[in-house]
Amino acid sequence: MPTTFVLVTLVYPVLLAGLCLGAGLLVDRAAGGFLPGALLPVVGAAGLIGASQLTTDVPSLAPATPGVIAGLAAAGFLVGWRRTLALGRTGWSGLGGAALAVLAYLVALAPVLLAGRPTFSGYGVLPDSALHMIGADYLIRHGQEYAGLDLQNSYGQYISAYFNTSYPSGSHTLFGASARLLGVPLVWALQPFCAFILATAVGPGLVLARRVGLSGAWAGLAALTVAVPALVYGYELVASLKEMTALPLILGLGALVVVHRTWVTGPPNRAIPFALVAVAGVSALGVAFGAWALGAVVVVVAIVVGQAVAGRGGLGRALGLAAVGVIVALVAGWPTWTDLHGSLQVAQGIAGTSNPGNLTAPLHIEQVLGSWLSGSYRHRVPMGPARTVTYVLIGVTLASTVIGAIHVVRTRAYALGAWIGLLLVLWVGLTQYGATWSDAKLLVLTSPVAVLLAWAGVAGLRASPLRLLAPILGLVIAGGIIASDVVEYHSTDLAPTARYEEMAALNTRYAGRGPVLFTDFDEWSLYVLRDLDVGGPDFIFPPVGLERVATGHGDPVDLDRIGAATFGGYPLIITRRDPRASRPPWAYRLDFEGTYYQVWARRPGAPVALAHVRLSGRRRIGCPTVRRLARVAGAHRAQLVSAAPVEVVAIDLAATRHPDWEVAHPRSVGLLMTRHGRLDATFRVPRAGVWDVWVQGEIMPRVGIGVDGRRLGSIASEVSGSVFNEDTMTPVPVALTAGTHRLTLDRGGLTPDPGDGGSAILHAVFVTRAGTAGTHEAMRVTPPGRWRSLCGKRLDWLEVTSA
Repeated sequence: MPTTFVLVTLVYPVLLAGLCLGAGLLVDRAAGGFLPGALLPVVGAAGLIGASQLTTDVPSLAPATPGVIAGLAAAGFLVGWRRTLALGRTGWSGLGGAALAVLAYLVALAPVLLAGRPTFSGYGVLPDSALHMIGADYLIRHGQEYAGLDLQNSYGQYISAYFNTSYPSGSHTLFGASARLLGVPLVWALQPFCAFILATAVGPGLVLARRVGLSGAWAGLAALTVAVPALVYGYELVASLKEMTALPLILGLGALVVVHRTWVTGPPNRAIPFALVAVAGVSALGVAFGAWALGAVVVVVAIVVGQAVAGRGGLGRALGLAAVGVIVALVAGWPTWTDLHGSLQVAQGIAGTSNPGNLTAPLHIEQVLGSWLSGSYRHRVPMGPARTVTYVLIGVTLASTVIGAIHVVRTRAYALGAWIGLLLVLWVGLTQYGATWSDAKLLVLTSPVAVLLAWAGVAGLRASPLRLLAPILGLVIAGGIIASDVVEYHSTDLAPTARYEEMAALNTRYAGRGPVLFTDFDEWSLYVLRDLDVGGPDFIFPPVGLERVATGHGDPVDLDRIGAATFGGYPLIITRRDPRASRPPWAYRLDFEGTYYQVWARRPGAPVALAHVRLSGRRRIGCPTVRRLARVAGAHRAQLVSAAPVEVVAIDLAATRHPDWEVAHPRSVGLLMTRHGRLDATFRVPRAGVWDVWVQGEIMPRVGIGVDGRRLGSIASEVSGSVFNEDTMTPVPVALTAGTHRLTLDRGGLTPDPGDGGSAILHAVFVTRAGTAGTHEAMRVTPPGRWRSLCGKRLDWLEVTSA
């Protein structure tokens, strides 16, 4: 585990930096060697996106993609060795630029880095990251080939519903290929990739900050905060892969616009970087990126026309630039252009959808200004004093943008001003035609531009008689953004590392033995169990045969709702360890039990049950029911098979003492452990022995468990993919005497640890006899003629089968 952590958080970004820098050097050499060093990583990433799109477009070449991008980077270092030596001596205008990029990476990945383990942040907020993992893995293994997918189960449906319908995949192919080079699991590499690709925005941010009139540390601080305003940081924490890839490309286009003098009057090959960045954005975000590319193109065209009118440039040169740009864009974006109709449909579907996704309400327009002192960008308005401070910061930033706009005009930074103005106009215009989900993405991608304009206001004050106020204004803007990011860092949930490691071991152990019926709500299992053809009834795409029994996205799965015939299609069932859950039918035996999961394998030749009645141990079975099933068994020469429930001692949370913790969500039962305090409860066990204490809920911060004044241990970072599908945590054993005992749960005070302000929802606490809650194997076979022996018994279920 420590090795994996070091690989994904430290070695992987170094590899990515080498790939992007090498490819950037190659593009720069092809373009005549005019690119500022700060733009090499962004331009290189754009080139690698184009290359990876081309190789994965041919299924037989897809597995070679990692080698192709490595070869391109190596070629870049080879042909650009002189530039490499120069960069080694000076970095990006000195080592400051490189240090800023590293700092941006550390900020973006702070929750993972400070957790000290492989994980990813924003867990449970947006399961789209699961889609990014399986898509990146599939495209590198199989390319754009979907004929062999099993569309009966969730895995195949996800791949087909997205990537087989022209879903933009430029960021996925670069992510999958680079991670494959290092051989690291994509589940742990996704967050570092998003952090790295976002950090590349610092380079163009630095170019833009200097153009607005900032220099030195102020330009660096501006570049850093332009890359990580609160809304962008929030989306990075949930691994919004497409948006994080598109953002540096947008800023890259802006930076190329402001350095236009170095290339628009040069030879035609100088259009190569601009074209690559523009088309990479289309490959990563879809044709919707054309709006941002159009803004940059319009400004460049206006510059070229203006120079031609002024006699400083000929029509032939302009046509040459355009021709090279078009050719490069056509080749690098060939997979998109060959299915332009599908790409347009995807863009229209996203823009016009009425589904708000994980947003309960539209985001606030003022979030575009970079500060939002709330635990999540989804929270409509911060509460208490944070609300006042937030709107003071927003007001100051807004005033600074006005000053900045005036400053840009006064300093005749017309290219920069036109680019910023067009992007803001496009944002306002597109918002009129979008919906909640697409409008939120527009806010995210516009926020860095708005923050840049605010920093132009700082530059304007520095050049005015009020220059003494400039540092104060700059620190307010930067302080608001940094404080907002800290609040989000503290409130994010982190993925449970140990549970995914166990799941990965199951994927290796049972690879090729699927399909598997997966009862836990965890769409990230689609990647971790990718070799088992996963089917999840509570996923967005449930197995086709289980659509009628699926109660809803994220809801618990009840095996007893599934028809006996449907089980026949699943050699394996994977369930969470939960003594209160119903055991699979007799046809399945327990094949593996770990810390978190149980794997049930279908017995060879096991017949389909003729009838199955669920009782769940909550009531005793009546004789009429037993008699009816006995008749069915007798008619088919079958037998009655019954499963006994686990003995559970439940603790009534409503009767416990606690510090006025609120009742959890109306759809669930339990308590919101919103602040420091202790829960006290009593329970009674009927006999002496070792008992297991089980806790169900969503608990990110550390919570201590004690019985009779003895501290048994603690729970932390135990969260699942849905607050409605309770996470059953590893039981804590304790030796008890028969009689009454006292249980305590302590939530400590706030700490600076990542996620300490995250989920703390207690759904249930109960106790079972140690060793009885795991196997659920207490089954009994009863001949039909002895059916009366089952009358009045407490059972989990009773079925008729040829056992």
